Amino acid sequence: MTDKIALVTGGGTGIGKAIAAGLAQKGTKVALASRSSAHLENAAAELRGGGHTVLALQMDVTQKADIARGLDTILSTWGAPHILINNAGISGLSMIDEPDDAKWFDIMNTNLNGLYLVTKAVLRHMPDQAGGRVINISSVLGKFGVPGYTAYCTTKHGMIGFTRALALEVAGRGITVNTVCPGWVDTEMATQGINETAALQGITPAEFKAQAIANVPIKRFLEADEIAELVCYLASDAAGGITGQAINICGGQTMA
Repeated sequence: MTDKIALVTGGGTGIGKAIAAGLAQKGTKVALASRSSAHLENAAAELRGGGHTVLALQMDVTQKADIARGLDTILSTWGAPHILINNAGISGLSMIDEPDDAKWFDIMNTNLNGLYLVTKAVLRHMPDQAGGRVINISSVLGKFGVPGYTAYCTTKHGMIGFTRALALEVAGRGITVNTVCPGWVDTEMATQGINETAALQGITPAEFKAQAIANVPIKRFLEADEIAELVCYLASDAAGGITGQAINICGGQTMA
């Protein structure tokens, strides 16, 4: 993959950072995008310290001007990206009886509109018949619902529909489109979810985490590096026959 160029949104922390590192270790030139300049610079410094070729792009995926500026930087520095990892996203409780609609619209705007805007911009430049890859990071909450997370579940289900339709739209260009659906992964976002849900249920975070682990057949949370390995495979030429799929990586959680 040494001749490939990748853009990873939400690349400053967690799963996105692990994916960026995995691609970089395979020789891919990686552009990291994040809203947080602190997360972005720390992640980029780590990768550069390992001798990898990295661009750090401060980007809010809901802002077309940010996306255009970031893409222009990639194009002028390296050329057109072959791989797009749509990982940027936010979560949080959004109870249906909340009087304020702001959380709902924020999650929708980031997770779905951001996905659309970045993908549309990148596909204008992604070369045809050159192993193009669009890989969206959804969740097992794109396969089932969780009370209190209606907005998040809606967006993660929506990503799968987006993937299936877009895969057919760009198949003639030799571009594949797939979604990865992680279960519980040991990240900051998971910790946020544990704390919020524990409070909603009136138990401690430790008690809720124990319940969550008990519901995973392999009896543990996944590590971000495990998600990265699957994504790197889907981004490789070896996965050219896989498109329009929503692949679970959840320790068997979706079978429960």
